[in-house]
Amino acid sequence: MSTKSTSERLLSLDALRGFDMFWIAGGEKIFHVLAKVTGWGSAVWIAQQFDHPDWHGFKIYDLIFPLFIFLAGVSTPYSIGSRLAKGVSKNELAKKSIKRAVILILLGIVVNNGIFHEPIGEWRIASVLGRIGLAGMFAQLIYIYFNPKAQWTWFGGILIGYWLFMAFFPVPGCGAGMLTMDCNPASYLDTLILPGVLYKGIHDPEGLLSTIPAIANALAGVFAGVLLKSALAQKDKVIQLAAAGIICVSVALLWDVIFPINKNIWTSSFALYTIGWSFLLLALFYGIIDVLKYRRWTFFFIVIGMNSIVVYMIGDFINFQYTADAIFGGILSLFPEGFELFGKVIAFLAVKWAFMYLLYKNKLFLKV
Repeated sequence: MSTKSTSERLLSLDALRGFDMFWIAGGEKIFHVLAKVTGWGSAVWIAQQFDHPDWHGFKIYDLIFPLFIFLAGVSTPYSIGSRLAKGVSKNELAKKSIKRAVILILLGIVVNNGIFHEPIGEWRIASVLGRIGLAGMFAQLIYIYFNPKAQWTWFGGILIGYWLFMAFFPVPGCGAGMLTMDCNPASYLDTLILPGVLYKGIHDPEGLLSTIPAIANALAGVFAGVLLKSALAQKDKVIQLAAAGIICVSVALLWDVIFPINKNIWTSSFALYTIGWSFLLLALFYGIIDVLKYRRWTFFFIVIGMNSIVVYMIGDFINFQYTADAIFGGILSLFPEGFELFGKVIAFLAVKWAFMYLLYKNKLFLKV
């Protein structure tokens, strides 16, 4: 539902969330067009990074989704923590968290399938929004009901438990320890548990089982949020965030040797690797925006970050490219082809951002 937001927010959190969603909103097209038009080696390399590996491996584009889950965790100590401090009951907060997860799951189903375009039996149930909802919900429930020491136990238990499950659960006809698309425990159990269809028939990158390690991404965000809310000096917060990031990335790279970094099944090494980079990016944005107070450049991203769910969904309902072509297409057609292609990307992003700015200007935010 749309509502007006009056609560104080962490500026660096909204800016980083907006930076993250910018690439989903179409920002990656800039480098794809640059690579096509110029053939520059650097542009080609960056464009290749805005894609997903076929299976094992990691590219920059793989960080967008887990970073968003991490940032949802960061906001938890601010939203839920403040309510707990005011005496709101844990059960009431838990109900709101569960309700939010259900809404996101339903929105994810709509994004995947439209509204009754296909028979229910042919719907794809697993979704990006569903994973955000479930991972965030479980992380919030752990935050609400468990003390900090137990929260860290959950964090380690999820990552190690998922690793052991993937290593030793025997898939019929494949045995244990196989991590191919055809033979891995997460995809196999998804085919048995999830109703409807999977994205790739035998595998869904947003499947139910591989959502479990994503809870660790959200929990890591909770830990970061607790640190940011603490009385520690701001510079020390930046140092601790950066140190946590370096440690997580290093451990993940070592783990990759025996448990490959893989977004498709969200391996524990992938979760830890993306957690590390999320810590580092948060340290960078928090340091620049909240410690050094360099803030003028953030407005572009804050407009996006304040309505991140809308940014993700709106392209399925509004044809921004049609509007951009109608306004700028005639002028751009007068220029050489390379300039025209690049201009169309900029025009598309400008129109989409202008729509988000109208929502921002009128203080209309999708609150889930």
